[in-house]
Amino acid sequence: MGTKDPRIDTYIVKSADFAIPILDYLREIVHEACPDVHETMKWSMPFFEYKKYNLCNMASFKKHCAFGFWLGSLLTDPDHVLASGAEKNAMGQLGRITKIEDLPSEEKLAGFIHEAMTLIDKGVKPTKEPASREPKELIVPEDITEAVAANPLASETFGRFSYSQKKEYVDWITEAKSEATRNKRMEQAIDWMEEGKQRNWKYQK
Repeated sequence: MGTKDPRIDTYIVKSADFAIPILDYLREIVHEACPDVHETMKWSMPFFEYKKYNLCNMASFKKHCAFGFWLGSLLTDPDHVLASGAEKNAMGQLGRITKIEDLPSEEKLAGFIHEAMTLIDKGVKPTKEPASREPKELIVPEDITEAVAANPLASETFGRFSYSQKKEYVDWITEAKSEATRNKRMEQAIDWMEEGKQRNWKYQK
């Protein structure tokens, strides 16, 4: 029996108007294709798990949505529907999704989901086992990216940071319990980065 996570309901409702029907549609297809799917949030994005293993995930940004399979590189794709995010200029394998019509057919999406489930059933894992670690490239929410970019000094500092230093700021902001707290942390983060400071600068010697 599948489960739904109320945090994903909140995530969808807070997304841009154009993104809401896309996310609802993708969520429905995943549940129909995989009745035992388990929803959760990872790295501030909705994830769908099958047998405690990452099956697929989705995300919404200011002007587009993204969707990807954790074992995407191993799926059969004779029509070349899937590609890496770098190739399609977006996270996941389906490119920048701005409307439902940008997606493959429901039948094709369900086919990918079924194949991914079969791979998980067989114990197949990616070479680098991404389920046990975070993505190599840090996923920075679009509102944070825009806020940093709007301040040249903060942008220069952020660009100079290591992966872990960037992640400390991103995690601190995205883990806020309310929109007001998130905005307050965002402003504070920009001020500190403008001064060249890391997130935990107070504890550094």
